[in-house]
Amino acid sequence: MVVYRLKQGVLCRNIVFMIRRFCLLFIVASYVTVFSCNRKTDNQSDNQQLYIGENIAVAETEYGKVRGYILRNIYQFKGIPYGANTAGKNRFMPPQKPESWEGIRPVLNYGDMAPQAITYDRSPESASGFVDNWNFFNSSEDCLKLNVWTPALDGKKRPVLVWFHGGGFFNGNAIEQDGYGGENLSRYGDVVVCSVNHRLNVFGFTDLSKVGGDKYRDSGNVGILDLIAALKWVNHNIKNFGGDPTNVTIMGQSGGGSKVSIIATMPAAKGLVHKAVALSGNSIKAANKKISEELGEYIVKEAGLKASEIDKLQEMPWEDYYELANAASKKFNIENKNSGHRGFSPVGDSRNIPSGTFFEPTDSTIPDIPMMYCTVKEERNPNRDNPELENISLNGVITKLRPQYGDNADIIVHTYASSFPEARPIEVWGMLTGVRSNVVRSANIKSAQKSPVYMAWFTWQPPLFDGRLRAFHCLDICFWLHNTDIMLTHTGGGKRPMELSNKMSDALLAFMHNGNPNCKSLPNWPEYTPENGEVMIFDDNCIVKNDPDRKARKVLENIINTSTVKD
Repeated sequence: MVVYRLKQGVLCRNIVFMIRRFCLLFIVASYVTVFSCNRKTDNQSDNQQLYIGENIAVAETEYGKVRGYILRNIYQFKGIPYGANTAGKNRFMPPQKPESWEGIRPVLNYGDMAPQAITYDRSPESASGFVDNWNFFNSSEDCLKLNVWTPALDGKKRPVLVWFHGGGFFNGNAIEQDGYGGENLSRYGDVVVCSVNHRLNVFGFTDLSKVGGDKYRDSGNVGILDLIAALKWVNHNIKNFGGDPTNVTIMGQSGGGSKVSIIATMPAAKGLVHKAVALSGNSIKAANKKISEELGEYIVKEAGLKASEIDKLQEMPWEDYYELANAASKKFNIENKNSGHRGFSPVGDSRNIPSGTFFEPTDSTIPDIPMMYCTVKEERNPNRDNPELENISLNGVITKLRPQYGDNADIIVHTYASSFPEARPIEVWGMLTGVRSNVVRSANIKSAQKSPVYMAWFTWQPPLFDGRLRAFHCLDICFWLHNTDIMLTHTGGGKRPMELSNKMSDALLAFMHNGNPNCKSLPNWPEYTPENGEVMIFDDNCIVKNDPDRKARKVLENIINTSTVKD
């Protein structure tokens, strides 16, 4: 009997233990299920993600109503006209206002990009083609379109970011990479984001003023005047999209950074822009007016036209004019080797754009706004498509650079190597493709104005292609715009790049709000001064340094200034 009771007690205890264990497992499983549901991103939500219909996402503009759509709680409008078709009589002319329309105009797709040649490598074996995955759309002269992303169509005055694409002044478009999209930053920061297409190359910057007279006086700068027209559209309309027209930040990368620099010194931009961010591109002087005029005369001559017949250039199919003007430009450069002509780009005409150095501190007619500059460590890494160069020696780098720097290649390479002892030879070479001389010079000149200047250097390297991509040209864009999980071929995606993106987006948002990028996510970011060269280093660990490459940069600059360097 005693034995039976003991066995019965043990059995009861085992049953109780099993019940408790089952309950514990059930609670844990329930918690995991709930926790997993709570971790769902917007892309994984069980709720409807896209809303589109006749009366959904309708906004008023000064030219008529537009209808976009709502995607993941962000209102999106693509291809809104801010200017008229630039073909025919409008070619070479300042942008004209678009015609008004009746009813509601659908704006659901990105507009045509400016006429241009597609030069990017899309071959199956191209690592660059895979990494950058460029977006191309129809080309036409009806390209004055912009895009808007906003959290709501309300009366809230949100800061506005206007993005200018790269591609120099000769190609590109407002969404040429997926990382240019404004949806994620709009959601993350509760801001309005815009991006712009405009005239480029021979259509935006053929200077016919000397041969064509007053009618064509602005022809050399109409591509930049397009951007001014877009900013005027923002000023007049963005309040209907939940934005604040008195708080507009312009931002661009590469050629877009140069566009930002130019607009930030144009009298027409005063009051339209309030902060500026230039990434891996900057300018302190526009193209020489005399040379641009001579090229314009040369084009007319190559077309077989008299000055009185110049209007016939407006009648040519755009493909024919594009071919004619580019061929004439090449021929002009051959015949005028020392002219200094650097392609079709904005002209210092002393009316639209200063003819001298930008950011003149005594000129009250131009903007004086806070500005932020950023470059990346290896702008054009030489072995993205050449893995065999990964283990190149320092002497090998010297040999590769000797055609450019001659006998000075040795001292230049060794100076950079000693300044950055942790850098491998291929990384030293990479740094020499993106020397910071130009951005430092631009920041020094801009610092003469009253508004603050901030400097950043992006050194983060993605874990792709065996690590050889490094901090390449365009990489930082998706970090600023909170798109690291969209540009997977740039970042690999996941927690590591997103953590840095959070910090950079926070800094950008702070700058948009008050002209100062300091935020809780980063250590104190001091203003840039020419004396100290303060720069925020963006990497897994963000730190501030004082001009970390000054010694090496000065050696290179002194050699360039005192010797003839081959192109």
